[in-house]
Amino acid sequence: MKNDYTYELALTMLPGVGCQTQRQLMEIVGSAKELFEMPAKELTTVFGKHKKIVNAIVEKSMFADVEKELKFIEKNKIKILYYNEPEYPQRLNRPGCEDTPILLYSLGNADYNAARTISVVGTRRATVEGVDLTNALIAGLRQEEVTIVSGLALGIDSAAHMAALNEGLPTLGVLGHGLDQIYPSQNRNLAKKIINNGGALLTERCSGTPISPGLFPARNRIIAALSDATVVVEASVKGGALITANIASSYHRELFAFPGRIKDKYSEGCNAIIASGKAMLIRGADDLMTNMGWERKCKIIGKQTSLFPDINGNEKTIYEILDKSDGLTMDQIREHCDLSLPQIATALLGLELKNICRCLPGKIYKTI
Repeated sequence: MKNDYTYELALTMLPGVGCQTQRQLMEIVGSAKELFEMPAKELTTVFGKHKKIVNAIVEKSMFADVEKELKFIEKNKIKILYYNEPEYPQRLNRPGCEDTPILLYSLGNADYNAARTISVVGTRRATVEGVDLTNALIAGLRQEEVTIVSGLALGIDSAAHMAALNEGLPTLGVLGHGLDQIYPSQNRNLAKKIINNGGALLTERCSGTPISPGLFPARNRIIAALSDATVVVEASVKGGALITANIASSYHRELFAFPGRIKDKYSEGCNAIIASGKAMLIRGADDLMTNMGWERKCKIIGKQTSLFPDINGNEKTIYEILDKSDGLTMDQIREHCDLSLPQIATALLGLELKNICRCLPGKIYKTI
């Protein structure tokens, strides 16, 4: 570490002093060390009637907790990212993000200032369709050097992280608790894979922070601020994903959402933010790239079938039919080609085995 960060950690542990006030204090005082070296009379001038804060600074009452945290950090090879240092995510320092943390804990080796970063969020109760949309979106960014950010929750978050790992893209998991634990516990292995594959876990919380529901909406502001754009895949009208979406909008980040059927619970949130004009409708990676003004680093020439050189004539015919639809039964496929049902069934099986299409409930076939 560049320094031991004793005073910076102590600043974040001051009772009753939030992130916005911490930033304001640093503008007034200059540094955390200078703050803790100020005489009581000057502190009273700064904090007025807030005697609890003044006493905490004078007595340095949180320094025992700071020392304990520094030992945990050193033992676990955690990096401290402070807001006035270059490794800190500079998107969090943009105007309008005054409520973002001045100090973060990072585990891993990701570049928080990569040129292209998006957040992908959604419901914890993801549908097969939602996971497919997430996979397809991130697969479409495979060669575009895009960092994928999400919250390491179940559902769409997990799907986004796993898709990024599968496509060889760096991914960042933002936690609502300290790095001494992983919540939910089902994602411990996923967290390890993220770290081992060039990604990182990030949090503003010190070790020993009890997990509570209120921490996760606060976590969502970091997810929103870290990215150039937020993509909502599936969300109910009251879900945490919409909290992230609304924060992203308030931070003047681009906001996208996949539309869904009107009566589907986890399409209600997406449809609402599209209808309100907060989010742009997105159908996949091409829409994202176009609306972000990002030129593809690797030009895609011709049909997507060029990515699947091993498919035969009948498989290619059916793939091209399915690729233009939202899903078809075998009988519906037959209406679009001259193949018999046995030929269609054989071709579909071949596409499924090559992980190019999937059979959904109701015997509906859809490309992945």
